[in-house]
Parts: sequence; C-alpha cells; structure tokens
Amino acid sequence: MSTLFKDRPVWAERPGLPTRLTKNATLAAIATVVVLPLYVVVLTSLSPASAVNEAGGLVVIPAGISFQAYADLFSGGVVTRAVLVSLGVTLVGTAVSLAATILAAYGLSRPGSLWHRPLLFAVLLTFLFAPGMIPLYLLVSDLGLIDSYWSLILPTAVNAFNLVVMRAFFMNLPGEISDSARVDGAGEWTILTRLVLPMSKGVTAVIGLFYAVGYWNAFFNAVLYINDNSKWPLQLVLRQYVQQGQQISSSSVVGEAVQGTASAPNLAIQMAIVVVALVPVTFVYPLVQKHFTKGVIIGAVKG
Repeated sequence: MSTLFKDRPVWAERPGLPTRLTKNATLAAIATVVVLPLYVVVLTSLSPASAVNEAGGLVVIPAGISFQAYADLFSGGVVTRAVLVSLGVTLVGTAVSLAATILAAYGLSRPGSLWHRPLLFAVLLTFLFAPGMIPLYLLVSDLGLIDSYWSLILPTAVNAFNLVVMRAFFMNLPGEISDSARVDGAGEWTILTRLVLPMSKGVTAVIGLFYAVGYWNAFFNAVLYINDNSKWPLQLVLRQYVQQGQQISSSSVVGEAVQGTASAPNLAIQMAIVVVALVPVTFVYPLVQKHFTKGVIIGAVKG
C-alpha cells in the first residue's frame, strides 16, 4: 500500500492537514467577502427608518424589520414600470435571441448550407472587430428605433460566442440520426425541431441563461437609445438613483401616493432597488446550473 501511494503523481496526493486548513480558510474568507455585502444590502432594505438613522448609513446589526421600502417602490412609480420593462425585454429578447442563434447555428453546422463559409467568417470576424458606438447609434436611429423597446433587443440579439458554442454542439451530434430522418422524408425544419433540439436541452438552457442575464443586466443601450424615463429598464433606474445618488424623494421613483413623503428612508429604498435587481438572477441561475458545465464544455471543447 505504501508503494502505491509513493507512485502517485504530486497533484494526486492527498493534501496534508495544513494545506486543507489553508484551503478552507481561504474559501471561508472568499465566501465572507461575497456574502457580507449582500447581507448588508438586504438588511438595510428591510430596516425601519429608526435603524437606518441610528446606524448613520448601511445597517449591519438587525434592529427590526420593515417592508416599507418595498411597498414604496411598488406603489406605481418608475421602479414598478422599470421592473415590468426589464421583465418584458428579458423574456422577449431571450426568445428572439435563442430563435436567431439556434437557426443560425444549425444552418452554419451543415457543411453544404448556402454561403456556409462566408457567413461563418463574418461571424468569427466580429470577435476581432466590434461595431463602433456612433455607427450603431446611427443605424438604430435610421431604423426609427429610438425610444423603442426593440432598441434594447435587436442591437444585441445574436452573440457571436453563443452562436459558435451552439454550432459546435450541433456539429458533434451523431450525423446518422439526421441521415436516417432524411431517408424517411423529414425536412430540415423537422430534423431541427424534433431531433436536434430535444438532444440539445443542456446547451440551449445555458445559452438561454447567458442571454437572459445579459438582457436583465444591460443598461448601456437604454442610456443611448431611451430618452423617455417611463421606458427605462430596472438597471438604468439602479444606475440613476443608486450609483449616481439622485434623491428618490424628489423624483417619480416611488408612486404618487408616497412621492415627497416616502416613509422609508432614501438609503433603504436604494438598497431595495439593488435587491430587486438581484433576485431574478439569483433564483433562475440554480435552475439551469446542472446544465451549465455539460452544455458549455461539450459545445466548446469537442468543436
């Protein structure tokens, strides 16, 4: 037995007690650095005005619970509309992006498809040369998309990395299945919808997650293309009233019933906006986490 352990390579040896303690301490420190700010943000958003005033800022030690900040946010003001805008843009944008990416990836994965090589070269070229901000703005403006929700979706509808990953996955599916379907008279649409997509649930879930998180967290397109604050997505509200520190009580962030007299302190409302922006991703990510490694590694490494 001792000879067996001596023959192991260095990286396969069982780490000693000091090494394990060091790893555990490092992981605990990293977890603390990640969790502590989230804890402070959530606690501050749930703290009553007296606790926030007593702390003089962010609340670290609980001193009561109050949901007044969330009640103020969802009383019909900008945040309520922004949440609906972000949800709509995320759902519609993810559906549009997934449909476009799947169709393009499947077409580019077929060696005999029309203009296969020029289109693939054009996609790969975007990794090196991204469109400039001014030409893109002029294009969106000429299409009449300024102050339109489509300006938040169409300019980023297809991501080249996601397209390449999905194409690589499609190319590694057994070709015999498609060939047998064609022999039975199936067309490309039937092969894609009834054979390819059911075998691609993992990579589709991962790419869908990438698109959904991207749409939910995006704010720069809204800065460029949305002038009407009633069409702001949640992330732009977050940037405007949290990062730039504009006063919520003097704006329309809260509903008419609490404008100018919001019972929750300004800081608690700001932290509540942060929490609302974090919650969807926090709950959605674990649902597709099991597909993450499988979908990305199979699609990227084998391709």
